[in-house]
Amino acid sequence: MNIYRGCTHGCIYCDSRSEVYGMIYNFEDIEIKTNAVEMLDRTLLKKRKKCMITTGGMTDPYIPLEKELENTRRCLEVIEKHGYGVCVLTKSDLILRDIDILKRIHQSSKCVVQMTLTTYDEDLCGILEPNVCTTKRRFEVLMKMCEAGIPTVVWLTPILPYINDSEKNITGILRYCKQARVTGLLTFGIGMTLRYGNREYYYKKLDEYFPNLKKQYMRKYGSSYGIKSPNSLSLTKHIRSFCADNNILHGEKAIFDYCSHFPEENQQRSLFGDD
Repeated sequence: MNIYRGCTHGCIYCDSRSEVYGMIYNFEDIEIKTNAVEMLDRTLLKKRKKCMITTGGMTDPYIPLEKELENTRRCLEVIEKHGYGVCVLTKSDLILRDIDILKRIHQSSKCVVQMTLTTYDEDLCGILEPNVCTTKRRFEVLMKMCEAGIPTVVWLTPILPYINDSEKNITGILRYCKQARVTGLLTFGIGMTLRYGNREYYYKKLDEYFPNLKKQYMRKYGSSYGIKSPNSLSLTKHIRSFCADNNILHGEKAIFDYCSHFPEENQQRSLFGDD
């Protein structure tokens, strides 16, 4: 579910700016789906089989406007009411406001919190993701979720060539993952996406913060959609080894299977009642 359209986090690499998604207006002008909560309630009321409900990747469900409107919280209340599971993806510490509902959902069915971490260096994080809490604060959110017994998945993506694709950066984030006892780690090939809409915005920011790097991108990647870091092979090996050593799920299939799986025992309780 995407209950908002557009975003104000200001991440310089955001793929959701791409025109393929219909983003032909100011991306920071948020559209509010005013009937989203009611639509979710009606839809879940009609369904017979319980499942996991995920927040979409197009817009963070905890953009600053959510603090005022509380539409994400109201959707979580609907999910809890109908006995479904939820998988939330965010960069924001505002999710801590709703940890009470998330805990109850996990106790009765299943809840997974997914948190994006891209940059261990706090100053660099402020450039790449300027209008959202820093990586260190997101790590603190992961720790709070761990203390609450809520499983977490880290999206270590995107990795920007020549910017945050160093072993030092990756190792710092992996240390956070180990401390927070994350369940899974996603990397999507150690790279990023660039296509019409987000490429122009990204290159503008490269000119602003990393002079001459745009020329290097254009020379190496041209108009490619998916681009990989020159360090992708070594970093992938490093991450895979870390995940194996720490019993952390790794890889898109393993993570998506885990996040989409609704516990069968909860399915049976919903069918036959709690005795």
